[in-house]
Amino acid sequence: MEETRSLAEHLGRDLLRPGDVVVLAGSLGAGKTAFAQGVARGLDVPEPVVSPTFMIMREYEGRHPLAHIDVYRLDRFQELHDLGFDEMLEDRVTLVEWGDVAEPLLPADRLEVRLVATGDEEREITVAGHGETWAARSRGLAQIFA
Repeated sequence: MEETRSLAEHLGRDLLRPGDVVVLAGSLGAGKTAFAQGVARGLDVPEPVVSPTFMIMREYEGRHPLAHIDVYRLDRFQELHDLGFDEMLEDRVTLVEWGDVAEPLLPADRLEVRLVATGDEEREITVAGHGETWAARSRGLAQIFA
């Protein structure tokens, strides 16, 4: 998992900025929260980052504000609107675990990270940038995920 965190730390430090949405997809135990912890480390978040599963959303302060959302337990998409999801996308980095489930609500401009456990400590990570923002940063993404 430390390799997953380290990779995500580089993403947080080198590429992410306020307004970015990162979708974290993968099965239970695939490393979505570990990836979020790495992003937070790259954003200089000083406190421990834990899964927001039961709270739905956790917010952290760092070099850029960070919102960590888990939509796994949501019954309706309206709950995301009730949390102020649309407004929060403007001024912070937003990580959305299980975000592939809420795809209709996500902005077209986003980064999708899919994690697949291939062994006890092995992960396969694929990324896909969508929109102009990520097209412009494709070289940086390629360097991090090479």
